[in-house]
Amino acid sequence: MSQTMTRTRCTVPTEHASRYLQQLCKHWTHKFEVSFDPAQGRILLTEDREVTMTATPTALEVRLSAPAEAMEHLQHVVDSHIVRFAFREELRFDWQAA
Repeated sequence: MSQTMTRTRCTVPTEHASRYLQQLCKHWTHKFEVSFDPAQGRILLTEDREVTMTATPTALEVRLSAPAEAMEHLQHVVDSHIVRFAFREELRFDWQAA
């Protein structure tokens, strides 16, 4: 039985996008397959769950790919980690279908 894959994305306004991208990638390097530089990041959580990020001067763009039934949980996990790194500012996550 195949799972329905879904994709979502959000653009989080922040001037610290590169910092948060790198912190999240470094945080998960011990658990997952991770590749990143100051502008781009990719975290392969499992064979069917992936986080990709792009840092711009004004925002962190986050894209998720996961089975439909796992998407809400994955969004929460990513949100909560980035919010923890960004304790000095209040971030907005407005997830949209991609």
